[in-house]
Amino acid sequence: MSIKIMAVTDDKQSLKELSAILLEIHPYVDYLQIREKAKSPKEIYWLCDYLLKEGVPASKIIVNDRLDVGVLLSLKNVHLPSSGLSVHHVKTRFPEMFIGVSVHSKEEAILADKRNADYILYGHCYPTNSKKGKSPIALSTISDIKRNISIPLYAIGGITEDRIGELANLGVDGVAIMSAIFSSSHPLKTVKRIRERCDELGS
Repeated sequence: MSIKIMAVTDDKQSLKELSAILLEIHPYVDYLQIREKAKSPKEIYWLCDYLLKEGVPASKIIVNDRLDVGVLLSLKNVHLPSSGLSVHHVKTRFPEMFIGVSVHSKEEAILADKRNADYILYGHCYPTNSKKGKSPIALSTISDIKRNISIPLYAIGGITEDRIGELANLGVDGVAIMSAIFSSSHPLKTVKRIRERCDELGS
């Protein structure tokens, strides 16, 4: 089974630039996580609405932290940061929601599973500019966590095409990639190479 790819936006493009990239890459990824902390709810709503109108499947769009935008657009996928709303509270009110959670330890991963999260993002796995000065997690913990949870684990943080093989050997279900895609001078070429690599490893 192929390793899934989640493209996570990095909040560095204008709405016009970002929407163009997302429309170009969406056929080659499993999910587009809209993580735009500096943009207003109105802007995030516009972006998600535009993607839907341009034919991006709703099932591919994950809204980071903006449950309100997800509800207004009838999007079922929401990602909750570690400082965000409780999975339990959101699931109680919106049981149909597909909810991911960011975790940074085995304990947090097990707790997210118990609270009915649908997947976890675990990291950061490698040095990355978005976490400057912070040491990466010990990669060996990935295998340990996988043995103790029943939901998919996506690795995040500093992931490049060359590092996916190592993560696949540790048992990840997917990779969440930000900088390698959105800082690339050719996002589509980068995503296509990542897709090929993930398909090779899953075959």
